[in-house]
Amino acid sequence: MAPQSFLSRLIPLRFRKSVPVVNHVVLNGAIGMGTPLRPALTFKSTSEVLERAFSKKGIAAVALSINSPGGSPVQSALIHTRIRELADEHKVPVLVFCEDVAASGGYWLACAGDEIYADESSIVGSIGVISAGFGFVDAISKLGVERRVYTSGESKSMLDPFKPEKAEDVSHLQNLQADVHGAFKELVKSRRGNRLKGEDGELFSGAFWSGRQALDKGLIDGLGHLHSVLKRRFGDKTVVRNVSAPQGWGLKRLGFGAAAPEIAAAALDAIETRALWSRFGL
Repeated sequence: MAPQSFLSRLIPLRFRKSVPVVNHVVLNGAIGMGTPLRPALTFKSTSEVLERAFSKKGIAAVALSINSPGGSPVQSALIHTRIRELADEHKVPVLVFCEDVAASGGYWLACAGDEIYADESSIVGSIGVISAGFGFVDAISKLGVERRVYTSGESKSMLDPFKPEKAEDVSHLQNLQADVHGAFKELVKSRRGNRLKGEDGELFSGAFWSGRQALDKGLIDGLGHLHSVLKRRFGDKTVVRNVSAPQGWGLKRLGFGAAAPEIAAAALDAIETRALWSRFGL
């Protein structure tokens, strides 16, 4: 064996120029809402890890594993835009792998990929906007509770759950939703282009589909899992390097040391997050 060949064997695969390296980032959870034990996906929480993933020189691609039922459209747009900025700046292709769910805002993130893959049983799509709540008008009257609200601005208490709905308030909310939905649709069309198959009324109805159905509709590019797709794409020697944000230590990271109001807010966030996942049977 030649000395050079022997020495090359001592060098870890990821440091050999002839071996393709793919940086892998996991984007898991609801977007813009979280709990002390389950941090949310936000622009702030993802910026550092994304920059680290793209900044490594000589990588073949960045792979994103997405498992999200959606959430904030603003945070979805911010994260998506940052991914595309980094991809264009470093001229690195982005391959997205949908796990259990890439729906609503989760699919918004998936559209940051140059190619999107999913398992045949993944839930994909839900290209729409939703706002849900409860009305407690009759409940508080039966309890003998008087609602007192003082505002400066006649629309400040719009859609108050303790007051009867007004048609004009509902119309205002629906117009707002239509604007956000329009931005979502334009984003999907700009990223997927002529790969989309089907009528807009179906694709952008808010419905969601299995991975196999999503492939038929052009919402994804193929069925497959991260390692098998990357090896098929870049070769059997491809090294997948997981990139994650640094984690601090201490009791606060574990959810201890929070004040009572923070605990109550975290509990409500957890209920809302659970409701998001439950929409997709998870």
